[in-house]
Amino acid sequence: MSELAWENIITSQRDPREQKPRKSGCTMVMDIGKGLHETESILQVCGNYIDHWKFGFGTSVFMDKGLLQEKLQLLAEHNILTFPGGTLLEVALLTQHCRVYMTHAKALGFQAVEISDGTLPIPRFRRKRIIECALNAGLIPITEVGKKDPKRQPTPEKMAEEVLEDLEWGAAWVIMEGRESGHSVGVFDESGNVDEFEVDVIVGMIGDKSASLIWEAPLKSQQAFFIEKFGANAGLGNIPLDQVLAVEALRNGLRFDTLNRVTGKLLREGSWDPNQVEGNGANNTSMTPNSAAT
Repeated sequence: MSELAWENIITSQRDPREQKPRKSGCTMVMDIGKGLHETESILQVCGNYIDHWKFGFGTSVFMDKGLLQEKLQLLAEHNILTFPGGTLLEVALLTQHCRVYMTHAKALGFQAVEISDGTLPIPRFRRKRIIECALNAGLIPITEVGKKDPKRQPTPEKMAEEVLEDLEWGAAWVIMEGRESGHSVGVFDESGNVDEFEVDVIVGMIGDKSASLIWEAPLKSQQAFFIEKFGANAGLGNIPLDQVLAVEALRNGLRFDTLNRVTGKLLREGSWDPNQVEGNGANNTSMTPNSAAT
């Protein structure tokens, strides 16, 4: 990566970010119809901060095959994992054998596949076989836990159990359902607030495997919650493509929502004095929590 615009002048105010290719701290974006030139522009600006690129729902069905393949190749060149939305697999299970879907996804150029049962009632034994089917096709299985219907929400204990099983069966990451709205599903209430008790239950049950979780968090307040709770390397999903840099700023404490707690801590510890004026011979070249002064 070339030199950043503020390199060695402004640095992260929080714990260091994992570098690509990342296993934890992934940013998964939701694409519901960007063209090739738009994609090129997005990658030019923030490709280094995108890890997973989901073609939402069944939107890739309506793309020209050659265009889709060109786009997938471009994303692969930027070390971004690509996969169609889980709903598309659910539709395929209604009409095709799992192997047909996986083989075609691989032939198109997808590197991974999302496996969900957000709509269909898929038994656990069959879910295991679908994960195996993806692996046999040379695809990376990324599962999703939770239901899309607000009236059919599983308990946090049930979601944690499914996460552990999916990882044992070969899933590389597990997405926690939040939909594109972030309301009334998963760990979110009808207003989009995070139920911290449910989050604690899930993480408490899965332990150190929580690094493999990607929390669908389309709203800024949700993103800030997970970053504050789990650090800069919390896995976040369903991020709008025009908000990737904004999320990275949150991760690094460069927005009020996550900088506020950092400054409060420094003030309490006495690590930063707002009255201290930078001297004429100051050697400070970067604004870090222990050296910032103006």
